[in-house]
Amino acid sequence: MTLGRASQQSDPADPVRRFCGAALAPNSIFVFLDQHRDRLFPDDLFSDLFALVGRRSVPPSLVATVMVLQRLEGLSDREAVDRFTFDVRWRYAAGAGGFDGTGRAGFAHTVLVDMRERLRRSGRPDRIFEVALTAARQAGLIGRRRVLDSTPLYDAVATMDTITLIRSAVRGLLTTAGTDQAAALRGVLTSGDDYTGTAKPVVDWDDKTAREALIDSRARDGHALLAALEGCEDLPETVTQAMTLLATVLGQDLETGDDGVLRIARKVAADRVISTVDPQTRHGHKTQHRGFDGYKGHLALDPDSEIITAVQVTPGNTGDAAPAPDLISDLTGPPADTHDTTPADDPAVYGDCAYGAGEVLELLHDAGIDIKTKVQAPVAPGGRFTKDQFTIDLAAGTVTCPNQVTITIRPVAGHARHAGQADFGTACTTCPLRTQCTTSKTGRHITISRWETHLVTARTRQTDPGWKADYRATRPKVEHKIAHLMRRRHGGRRARMRGLQRIAADFSLLAAATNLARLATIGRTHQPQGWTLT
Repeated sequence: MTLGRASQQSDPADPVRRFCGAALAPNSIFVFLDQHRDRLFPDDLFSDLFALVGRRSVPPSLVATVMVLQRLEGLSDREAVDRFTFDVRWRYAAGAGGFDGTGRAGFAHTVLVDMRERLRRSGRPDRIFEVALTAARQAGLIGRRRVLDSTPLYDAVATMDTITLIRSAVRGLLTTAGTDQAAALRGVLTSGDDYTGTAKPVVDWDDKTAREALIDSRARDGHALLAALEGCEDLPETVTQAMTLLATVLGQDLETGDDGVLRIARKVAADRVISTVDPQTRHGHKTQHRGFDGYKGHLALDPDSEIITAVQVTPGNTGDAAPAPDLISDLTGPPADTHDTTPADDPAVYGDCAYGAGEVLELLHDAGIDIKTKVQAPVAPGGRFTKDQFTIDLAAGTVTCPNQVTITIRPVAGHARHAGQADFGTACTTCPLRTQCTTSKTGRHITISRWETHLVTARTRQTDPGWKADYRATRPKVEHKIAHLMRRRHGGRRARMRGLQRIAADFSLLAAATNLARLATIGRTHQPQGWTLT
């Protein structure tokens, strides 16, 4: 398919243009896209996605406009095409013309599917987000302060139990194998299960022996399939992926008992696969008491302009601190734009306790960034002495307890996160404060992190009233932006598709659409000298 191009000539007498031009507010996203569509999404921006010969595509500038409006309103592909076909505001924003036969008619919803897939496979899958961010940066809206946060993105699949996971992984391997190979593989199955249906086998689920026999027989089928394919060469990639998934499922939940029977292990794997339909989705926790299944959407926000400067999607079990370096790479790395006109204010990063990890504090300190991330205060069970009630002298390499006993810090080998540990075991034996300090038979142990200096400094800094006032005035802005992003359940809180890459691209498009709507609201326009305030 070759690149289609939108007409550069508009008819001033077109009824859609006349009506919308008079009826819509000047800061409407529809007016903004109509005025700047060709500059934001020129057809040549997408030229690398199409061949040099073939049938002409729907103009990418039109498709990109529809994709932006679709994400703002949380619509499915069919709903978005229907809205474009019959809603004059959408036609006005996309430059499609009126209904008198001179304008463009609707198109198939698969055009949107195809465009997303072409973008995903390209070298610049987030180019729409980049375009919106560049416009904001050139308009002087991107400062050097960032607020970080994350939000759950619920997956679009059902979480599976162990037996369903095993049967689904076996069925997937048999399905991806060719007809002849699948027939040979079925010859090694011994459970009597044909693995053609998705329903669970009929057993007495109240009978423990029956349940264990079911698990053991299906797990042995899975191991038999892997053994039959072991050492085979030139296997298709789909078969290799199905084998990897089956091996992962068998290894994460099962253990062999003393009697040789495979049973469900009394543990939870650290990175447990919860669905074979979307193997990248994970169990996650936004808080200690609030869990979810799916992914996490992370974002960095400029608190002054409320422009989203970076986004990232990770599996649901990823900590918030892990993607932080990527979210603030524009502060820690070289300038993103040599024509940047943003003010030269001091860089600062705001975040809750999830971003108060030692590695993040070290990164911010080394980059000369003002640290506005909270650090969790030390806690101890039963109201006992907390870690901050011990005097830690890193220069001398000692720790002094509340009873004024000083112990030398000893190194901890093989643990990158810990620099050492102070053991008060002997001193605790006769200590009069023992009951207020520990209930351990071996006495109190104080672990010293390799980032202890940064953690102590951050805890001291956040007690300052000025620091608290600045934090309280700035940090909530990212919460408001997340609420704005998630206000549509379809494509907001609930993921519209499966797989990390596709959901990440969709979240990036949502952020781009929100940024463009923000530019329209605050009245940015493009002049010969660049993007300026209207």
